[in-house]
Amino acid sequence: MEKNIIDIIKKAKELSLNLKQEINHIKDLKEIDLIKIKYTGKKGLVTLLMKSLAELNNDDRAKAGRAINIIKRDIEKMIISHKSLIENKILNESLEKEKIDITLPGRPTLRGGIHPISKTMDEIISILSLLGFNVEEGPHIEDEYFNFTALNIPEDHPARQEHDTFYMQGSNKKKLLRTHTSPIQIRVMKEKKPPIKIIAPGNTYRCDDDATHSPMFHQIEGLVVDKNISMAHLKWTIKELLASFFNVKDLVMRFRPSYFPFTEPSAEVDIGCEVEDGKLVLGKGKKWLEVLGCGMVNPKVFNNCEIDTNIYSGFAFGLGVERFAMLKYGITDLRMFYENDHRWLKHYSFRPTGFPNTLKGS
Repeated sequence: MEKNIIDIIKKAKELSLNLKQEINHIKDLKEIDLIKIKYTGKKGLVTLLMKSLAELNNDDRAKAGRAINIIKRDIEKMIISHKSLIENKILNESLEKEKIDITLPGRPTLRGGIHPISKTMDEIISILSLLGFNVEEGPHIEDEYFNFTALNIPEDHPARQEHDTFYMQGSNKKKLLRTHTSPIQIRVMKEKKPPIKIIAPGNTYRCDDDATHSPMFHQIEGLVVDKNISMAHLKWTIKELLASFFNVKDLVMRFRPSYFPFTEPSAEVDIGCEVEDGKLVLGKGKKWLEVLGCGMVNPKVFNNCEIDTNIYSGFAFGLGVERFAMLKYGITDLRMFYENDHRWLKHYSFRPTGFPNTLKGS
């Protein structure tokens, strides 16, 4: 038996010597991994040697096992050490190749800017905040109730169909990507008591995609609820907003009767325009350009929000941010907003000038 122990320990020492000879010729990480498997893997040489201890009695097995474990740890240390040497060599070679020559001329600096959509949204929020509006936000994934039902949009309305609205898969038409920011108005009216004076800016989603429509776009909607609110308040607010945004003092504007389920009466707002030297000039002229929709809040919407129509009245309006940006900055194709063309962004972006008044807290 003693001879068996000696033979096993001798074999273990031979494995250690063999590894030292093999490992000196290895210069690749893949090869070092193969060596590790060869010696210490599940079917490795050291592992097989440990299994041969089963032939010994308990005392001999313990002595041989301790000796082999010491040699096994030495083998593992050799492998780890050599692997570290290879990794450091590879890293140094890589750093040598990738080092920067600081004597080379500097690269041109690419300066970022404010996207036209962000600029437009900030401008509109700033104007309306000066008129006393507060910003409110809501979820992008909405319930049918908040997006349609509470806004007096009937079950058979085209907006509820799948060709117009993105419904969440498996939601049985109960969950959808909001098609407008009007659900925020419903949530606010259900949570807060009048007086209410808010704007709801944000992303909205509809199944549409062409030069003037996008499946994702931005809206800003406004809502005022208080005692004795009339169409005159609505008209004054819209005129202040449009005159300030388009920077036209004596803005030519008209309210054209229209229909929206959530307002009654409803109107679409047009501003005067004309073409001078091939450019569209806003705010004057004999031609008209539609810019937004508005109206007095429908009593049915108030009833859905448990607001007493004998005491309170209100108005609402909604506008497309992309449309306002296109009109003000002469952008002809809405799709360009999202194509990330560096040349286009460089031409239409703006230098940072701060935050809207509402975001400043003023």
